Amino acid sequence: MRKVVSEALGNRPARLVQIINETEPQKEFARYGFRSFDRQFLIADARVISDPRPKIWNAWGKDQVYLTAPMDLAPSIGPALTMTALPPDKHHYSGRGGHVFALWKDAAATDPNISPTVLTQLAKTYGAPVDPVDVFAYVAALLAHPAYVERFRDDLIQPGLRVPLTADAALFAEAAKLGREVIWLHTFGDRFAGGHPAGAPRVATNPPTVPKGGAIPSTPDGFPDSLDYDAAARRLKVGTGHIDNVAPEVWAYEVSGKNVLRQWFSYRRKDRERPLIGDKRKPSPLGDLQPEHWLPEYTSELINVLNVLTLLVELEPKQADLLKRVIDGPLIPASRLGGGVR
Repeated sequence: MRKVVSEALGNRPARLVQIINETEPQKEFARYGFRSFDRQFLIADARVISDPRPKIWNAWGKDQVYLTAPMDLAPSIGPALTMTALPPDKHHYSGRGGHVFALWKDAAATDPNISPTVLTQLAKTYGAPVDPVDVFAYVAALLAHPAYVERFRDDLIQPGLRVPLTADAALFAEAAKLGREVIWLHTFGDRFAGGHPAGAPRVATNPPTVPKGGAIPSTPDGFPDSLDYDAAARRLKVGTGHIDNVAPEVWAYEVSGKNVLRQWFSYRRKDRERPLIGDKRKPSPLGDLQPEHWLPEYTSELINVLNVLTLLVELEPKQADLLKRVIDGPLIPASRLGGGVR
């Protein structure tokens, strides 16, 4: 409260005033990647953030992508890593630890966070220069789906994700293209949207929809406190409201033991005393400051999440097949590489 904090968050200048003596109204709010597929808002002021990590904020820009993954324990189920276009929370991946890898070291996206040795070796192998973005997308294609975790479960007992690098130029190009699609979905359409309609991704046929009579009440009395699923009707039940065309795989979607929909809802339900967070600390009194009813933007964002998860589930067979072909084909030995994403 009395400490002077000089850390700036990106282009937001630091307020060199003790927070206890602050007299100016707070005007700086920012969206950030709170958890995988969960975008929230925070006060963009290092004085009120326990671990602001200015290096991450300073590297954020319109072309930045952050990859988050567990490096001190093995992923248990679901994708081995996830992506966000927003500055990520320390526990973004699954609510417990994790590591952040940025595509670019700078906000202008001119300095790639890929080892030059890797880029040089790949260029020699494929006979042409390699775009750092394609390396990042390749990793997303091979690791951001459940088949990677299942295939390497025994190897992943020793923490740390390892990426099989194909020596086949055509297969690398195929993976990079697919990986851009994966990142487009993980970032809710904010990155690599070329060829797609503007805005958040949408399922083309039978998308998740709030049908007539299924609206989630926006009154205090109707504030939803339960989330359930009707498999026969393919219906997500949110309090007394519901959303149709939700596949069982979407309802069950997990990131290393954390069900995405249940965790997302736990921060927006009426009773938030015990959200599905990674630790067991007593909830902060700040948690009592919340809307008195379900907000329309909650429904809009939930529809966004359901569309993204639906499209990711549809991509999983392609990713699994690609991973198999990479593993079965010629690989570049790790001894030729001096490092990867840093």
